[in-house]
Amino acid sequence: MSSVTDAPVRQAGLAQLILLLAGSCLSVLGAVLIAPVLPQMTDHFASVPGADALVPIVLTVPALIIGLTAPFAGFIADRIDRKRVLIIAMVGYSLFGTAPLYLDSLSTIIGSRLLVGLCEAAIMTCCTTLIADYWSGPRRSRYLGLQTLLAAVSATVFLGIGGALGSSGWRTPFWLYSVAVLLAVPMALLIWQPARAASAALPPIPWRRLRVPCLVTLAGGVVFYALIVELSFVLDEVGVTATATIGALSALMSLATAAAAGSFAKLSSQTPRTLLPIAFGLSAAGFLIIAATGSVPVITLGAVLTGAGTGLLLPTLLTWATNGLSFDERGRGTGLWTGTLFIGEFLSPILITAIGAAVGGLRPALGILGVAVAVLAVAMFAVVPRDAPRLNITHS
Repeated sequence: MSSVTDAPVRQAGLAQLILLLAGSCLSVLGAVLIAPVLPQMTDHFASVPGADALVPIVLTVPALIIGLTAPFAGFIADRIDRKRVLIIAMVGYSLFGTAPLYLDSLSTIIGSRLLVGLCEAAIMTCCTTLIADYWSGPRRSRYLGLQTLLAAVSATVFLGIGGALGSSGWRTPFWLYSVAVLLAVPMALLIWQPARAASAALPPIPWRRLRVPCLVTLAGGVVFYALIVELSFVLDEVGVTATATIGALSALMSLATAAAAGSFAKLSSQTPRTLLPIAFGLSAAGFLIIAATGSVPVITLGAVLTGAGTGLLLPTLLTWATNGLSFDERGRGTGLWTGTLFIGEFLSPILITAIGAAVGGLRPALGILGVAVAVLAVAMFAVVPRDAPRLNITHS
């Protein structure tokens, strides 16, 4: 254990946990809140050349920016101060997130979304790093699983809120970004920067230790985001067009994700060599079931299996990657992990679209993805060392 973990000065409690989990949900808000109003935005900017292609970028570009900049956010968090970076990013998130309320140009709105992604990278990295700073062992595993659980639940909630607010106009959902500046006030009062040993320079980041977990996480990001994006299109293909039905079936998948993430605390006594084949295996089974049938109940079963797999996958990958990091490595390690996850998420719909074009449709593409993920599940026995420690044992 490092001196940071053992320091008796302050003990984090429920207030700190709530604030850090709430901050972690903001990247989910940025990813899904405005999805329901994209058709309205497309109509509003119909006179802009290429609007059909540009408007979806308003939704997706923050994820790309998180992927590209989270490692740098982690460096700044390690070098300067986690709390200071977090508070600045929370204020910036509200400032740039609400900018489309008064911006009239599609290009400047996309520019504001680039800055939202930059702030989200810092928020995600700092919140996750502080959770790992404040708690250790089984409690850390429990709270990292809870982080994934809340992300899954909040995605469903934010989609509903975005749709409800969108009935008043496409700009209205952007008001919700102001919640970050309200959270910044109690964060400034209740979050603290853990003490660090005096050091002139940061230790080098342990690339060898992080390389394999981050490469697996890149694939995990593709798997995690695949049905979040594609399930509604799959259902549309088999004749389900009612948005309420699509929303309800998507919510079932989210609940499966949440339930599996909630079980991670108990399962964290296992090693990643045990849990990753299960997580990838469940996801693969779900993709293959969806590819093999046009029956809505069976497709729903496949979506639930995939949701359960991804709910177990993310906290396993995060804990595997960050558990062995020292305090002075943790921000950069968490940032690198966050970056690879979001690059995988950004690439997911691009890869599925490309595969679909080659094999003749969306469901065949998901079948190909299912086979690849099944191979990945088996490969985990070779990729993860036999002596990999249990996930609920902290080494930092």
